[in-house]
Order: sequence, then structure tokens, then C-alpha cells
Amino acid sequence: MYQTIEQEIVNLRIKPNEILSENSLAQRFEVSRTPVRSILQRLQENGFVRIIPGKGTFVEPIDIEIATQMIYLRTSVETMVLRDFIRTATPTDVESVRYALVKLEEAANGAGNLDTFDINFFLKEDMDMHRIWFSTMKKLYIWDMLMKPHPDYSRFIRLDIVGAKNVPDVITEHRMIMDLIDNRSTDGIEELISRHLYGGIRRLGSKLFSDEYRSYFQSAF
Repeated sequence: MYQTIEQEIVNLRIKPNEILSENSLAQRFEVSRTPVRSILQRLQENGFVRIIPGKGTFVEPIDIEIATQMIYLRTSVETMVLRDFIRTATPTDVESVRYALVKLEEAANGAGNLDTFDINFFLKEDMDMHRIWFSTMKKLYIWDMLMKPHPDYSRFIRLDIVGAKNVPDVITEHRMIMDLIDNRSTDGIEELISRHLYGGIRRLGSKLFSDEYRSYFQSAF
């Protein structure tokens, strides 16, 4: 139950500021309100919801400042890990990244229609490519820590797809990363990774403050 609700919040199926009703959840999962209450408490502890006595349980809005700090952290770490990968990767390691890029390009098909496009599958293929250099450099603990469902960053990167239609940019930047790996070049790697990971801020831009998306970032309670 917890994982289902958490994923629905992360995937934006349950949107920021929506109310989670104990009764509705109990009926949906065919359980009493006691385990539902426990799950909502856990979701609050992990930053996904806020329980307001007398009012209900509200999904927390996205904190753009925290999302930005997560991007900063990931940029710093990933630049170092990818630099080490480029310097030490075997030909087999390089080809494993190339195969992941092909899979990502295949997953991008149909991105023009977000009603049918599988956002989560595309994100999985995207992250699988990045995961290779963390795995090769024996840094999977760090990668798993960065990729753990996060109430702000995890939702922001999905909003980037929905609101900014970022797929073409993502594919282009992954091809540029592949070029660096093929050329065994670390020149400009920090700028490229920074551009890639901060892309959502750049693409969404003023939309972050528009009527369409304001509710994603501002609290209604």
C-alpha cells in the first residue's frame, strides 16, 4: 500500500495539494482505517504528505529549492563518476553505454503524444544509461541513494517531461555524453552534465510560476 501510494505521488497521478482520504484509501485497498493511518504517517515522515489535524492529509507541493539542491548534488557527484569512467572504461563498458543509448532512443518513440507516451519507462531507460558508469566505478550505493524516491526531485524530473516536453533535449544530451565517452575526452564534461541535469529548470522557466503549474509548487494549506 505504501509503495503504491508513494509511486502515484511520485508519478504525479496524485498531484500536489490533493487530499488523501482515509476512508477512500481504506475502501480502495479493502482494509481498515488503522493501517491507512499508519501509512499516511509514514508518508508524512518521508516528506510526501502533511497531516493537518481537523482538516485532513494533503500531498505536499514540490519544493523547487530542494529539487535544485538535489540537482546540484547529482551534478557534482556524477561529473566525478563519469570522468573516472571515461578514463578507465573498457571497450565492453563503452558498448554497454551505447546499447543503453539505443534503448533510450527506442523508448523516446511516441514522445509527441504524452497521453500515450510511457513516461516512467522512458525515465527508467534514461537512468539505466547513467547507472552504468556508477556501476562500473563501483559507486552503486551512491547511485541508489540519489535515485531513492524523493518528494521534490523525483516529481520535478517527471514534471519536466510533462510540462517542458524534454525528450528531444534529453536524447541530444545523451548522444553528446556518448561522444565524450567514444573520444575518451573529459573536456567540457562538467558543463555538459550541468546543462543536462539543470535542463528542467531551463526548460520550464517561467512556467514554474504560471497558473498551470503554480499549484505544483505552492502550498494550498
